[in-house]
Amino acid sequence: MADRTESSIVIDAPPGEVLDVIADFEAYPEWAGEVKDVTVLAEEGDGWADQVQFTLDAGAIKDTYVLDYDWDVVEDGTGVVSWSLVSAQVLKTMNGSYTLVGDGTGTKVTYRLAVDVKIPMIGLLKRRAEKVIVDTALKELKKRVEASDRA
Repeated sequence: MADRTESSIVIDAPPGEVLDVIADFEAYPEWAGEVKDVTVLAEEGDGWADQVQFTLDAGAIKDTYVLDYDWDVVEDGTGVVSWSLVSAQVLKTMNGSYTLVGDGTGTKVTYRLAVDVKIPMIGLLKRRAEKVIVDTALKELKKRVEASDRA
């Protein structure tokens, strides 16, 4: 895999609740600031989305793309949710994963992301963009899970 960015955060909720928020793609525009629209394109009947189309407006990167998901999780919500890019206009690569590990009463979430675009971009700028995406996504995920946990 190409260079990637990785960061972790602890969310004050059990892994199953964190996984439920990650899997609720249609709600992403409500809490993931750069995601403007989401459509689940395919599901194999196991309750997990297999292909999802996103419309992203992240300032410098605006795109509509499709991700293919793999759900390697167990019943309590721990495990790995990974994705890879199927199609896009601007993005060349968008591969990543969430790893959920029980951490006492909370969940440690590690987000790994590798992004590349079809237009030339300096590696340092790509890594910086990945870091912003990863850090923002983790903070927004934590905020969403902990707010719904208390509702």
